[in-house]
Formats: sequence, C-alpha cells, structure tokens
Amino acid sequence: MTDLLVLPVTGIGEIRPGDDLASMIAEAAPWLHDGDVLVVTSKIVSKAEGRLVDVPASEGPARDAAKAEVLRGETARVVAGRGPTRIVQTHHGFVMANAGIDASNVEPGRLVLLPADPDASARALRAALRTRLGRNVAVIVSDTMGRAWRNGLTDVALGSAGLEPIDDHRGRTDSFGNELHVTQIAVADELASAADLVKGKANGVPVAVVRGYLPSPPAADGPGARVMIRDGATDMFALGTTEARATGLRDAADLPPAPLFHPTTPPLPDAEDTAAVVRAIAHALPAAAPGTLFTHEKNPEVVRETPPPGVDLPDATTDLIVCTPPADSVAALIRFGADVHRLRASLAAEGLASAALTEIPPILLAVGQA
Repeated sequence: MTDLLVLPVTGIGEIRPGDDLASMIAEAAPWLHDGDVLVVTSKIVSKAEGRLVDVPASEGPARDAAKAEVLRGETARVVAGRGPTRIVQTHHGFVMANAGIDASNVEPGRLVLLPADPDASARALRAALRTRLGRNVAVIVSDTMGRAWRNGLTDVALGSAGLEPIDDHRGRTDSFGNELHVTQIAVADELASAADLVKGKANGVPVAVVRGYLPSPPAADGPGARVMIRDGATDMFALGTTEARATGLRDAADLPPAPLFHPTTPPLPDAEDTAAVVRAIAHALPAAAPGTLFTHEKNPEVVRETPPPGVDLPDATTDLIVCTPPADSVAALIRFGADVHRLRASLAAEGLASAALTEIPPILLAVGQA
C-alpha cells in the first residue's frame, strides 16, 4: 500500500437544482488523476438532483408539522425515538437519525432529502467525469451518521462506483496462520471518513479526493454501497428500544403452555443455571400476590423424586419450582395463574424454558434450557 493523500476540492460554490455537478467538479479539480477516489457529500448531489422540499421558514407548529410529514414520507420503519429525534430506516435501507433529512447549508424554508438512489448518482457522476476530463476515477457519495454505543459523528458511504466497498478478508490467514472467518473491512466508509477530515459542514468544501488507495484505475462500477446494508437475517440490533420492549411483551403473552426443552444443548454450569433461576424468581415474586411461594429445588435427586406419580420430567430438566398460592379462593387462584405466568415470562427472559407439570396447585414448573 502506498501513502494516501487527502485533498480538498475548493471553489465549487453553491449548488442549485439542475446544476451540472460533474462540470462544476471538473472545473474545480482539473488535476484529478486516474485512480483517484472522489468523495462527494450527498447534500450537493441531492441539491443538483432537486431533492428539496419546501417547509415554513419560521420555527413553530406549522414548520414542525411539515417536517414531520416529510419524515413520514422518507421512513420505511421507525426504529427508535427519544424526544424530537427519530431513528428510522429509510426506503434505501439506511438506519439514520431523521432519515438523513437536513436543514443545514440550505436556504430557510427548505429541507434537503437524501439522493433517491445514491449508487446510481455515483455511477452517473463517475461516467460524466470520464467524459469531461478523460479521467477514470472512483466516486463515493457520503453522508454523516451517528453510531450506536459511540459518541461523535462520522461520514459513511451511501453510494459508490468504481471500487469494491467491502474488502472481504474471510478465508485469508493472518500473520500467525489463523484463518479469518468474519473480517470484512468497510473500505468505502473509511475512505468517506478520511475525506471528511478536509471537508466538513462549516468549511464550504463538499468534495475531497483520496489519492493512493486504488493501485490502478478502476474498470467496472462495482456493486455499489448497497451491499454494505446489513439485511434482516444478519442484523442482531434491528429493533429499537420501544420495538424490542413491545416484542418482548408480545412474546411473554404468547408463551406456549408446555415449551420443549432442547435435549441436545449441554447444560449450563450449575452455578450459572441456578443463578438464572434465582434471578427470575426474584424478579417475579415482588409482583405476585402476598403469600405466594415460589420454592426452587436444584438438587437433581429431589427434582426427580418431587413430581407425582405419572408425571414425567422433560429431558434436560435442571431445576424444579414449586408454586404455591396464598389461598384457594376463586379470586386467589385466578391471580395465582397470572403470577405463575409472570414467573414463566421471567424465566424466558433468562433464556430458560419452563413446563407446568400439574394443572392444580401447587403448580410444579420444570425448568431447563430453551
């Protein structure tokens, strides 16, 4: 890898709908080389493509309502919200604050939306620069995003053309001969972030060039930055806090009456398993009716001897909980049924399955790995 050089492109000026962005960049950067990576802020792409909407210029209820309506139109799914901020998934598939809608660096009374198809915008700009300058460059359309678990913002690639956006190391070996199984480097995002060091919202520099990354001029446009969007099957954090809580409550309401334990899963270590059951009981018991008892039995011999004749424990049962109501009145038993279900939901939250072995009190719950 040769040294990298990051160069600002100055003198582009204000972009308006219908402007020939490629010509403006070519005029400002006639010094582009073959193999350069041109990083263009999505906002000027959006402006040139007319991705602007009018809203009331003055702060107040009318402007807020108009902005909310624009946000709804750009939102495929609400992920999370806190105060006025909404984290949403756009129709492109990006998960961003307020769908990437921006009111900065634009005249009052207007909002800038993301490009409709950032990959297509990158491909078109790349082709146009080849025509105007005779240069074979790669193009990244970038925007600013926050990051879960990290303070601060960074630029990422929304669209790309002329480079592989991900450097896939899977199947390679490290310096010790270990095969790499999960390493995929987000090259397009790293290049976008490097370029932002010489751009920035307040500097009036919406375009930068990263020189030295590509060993030779790119041939094809490549797959585009769309391949960087994680799909639902591999997204372990697809739900926002509100969605996750709602899903958990629905799951608790829908616990099957006798879930099957997983017989092939090795049992958890005794201490860890017992601690999980203890936590579940401690969480559920304060909400139960006064006098309700949840008696936890861990001793394997006692567990096997406790069920009444004719009641078989499911395979992989590790614990037994004897649930005793405070009284035998109709009202107490109705409440007791809800309290036992509350305990089962608490066990499920600890990753433990439970099965009611009896239908009349005391209720015997067999506990094991889900």
